[in-house]
Amino acid sequence: MLTIDTVIFDLGGVLIDWNPKYVYRDIFDGDEEKVDWFLNNICTSEWNVAHDAGRPLKEGTELLVNQFPEFESLIRMYYDRWPEMLGGPIPDSLDILQQLKQTNAYNLYALTNWSAETFPVALDRFDFLQYFEGIVVSGAEKTRKPFQKIYDITLERYSINPEKAVFIDDNFDNVRAAEKLGLNGIHFKSAAQLRNDLRAMNVAI
Repeated sequence: MLTIDTVIFDLGGVLIDWNPKYVYRDIFDGDEEKVDWFLNNICTSEWNVAHDAGRPLKEGTELLVNQFPEFESLIRMYYDRWPEMLGGPIPDSLDILQQLKQTNAYNLYALTNWSAETFPVALDRFDFLQYFEGIVVSGAEKTRKPFQKIYDITLERYSINPEKAVFIDDNFDNVRAAEKLGLNGIHFKSAAQLRNDLRAMNVAI
């Protein structure tokens, strides 16, 4: 029987609703085609992920402005209006976290791909982040999921036994990387599915 004593949560997409479309839908008057084109071709997820891995926001912004000067004002809005991309907590997932906290039976940590420069906004906005005994922020570590280094940092910093820990992430590649290191992984798709998967691992929820 599996014995879990530690639960490690991803944040964006699992506990926190984050989406750059919230800003660019406003900018492009709800034209989804224009929104998708801009985010697929100019301010791409690959560009954003580099900041999650530690690249300074100013450096990344200037890099893109130099590459696409005709889109300068739209590019600068990405981080100027970044707080508006936070849609709020994901309620059903938050319920699970709160229940785990109330049991007082599990060590709770977060491992997130997030810029160190924008993460303080989330800390100020979401009180439930205080539930975690520790949060590993990729931008502060200058690496990110799914690279092994950030998992090693998390396990070593908090003396986590991977065989007794479960890692939850909405990105399948991140879950696979964790499993390769001996962690029990859950690919998050919905709160209902997460609850069922945790119960299947004998987590009291």
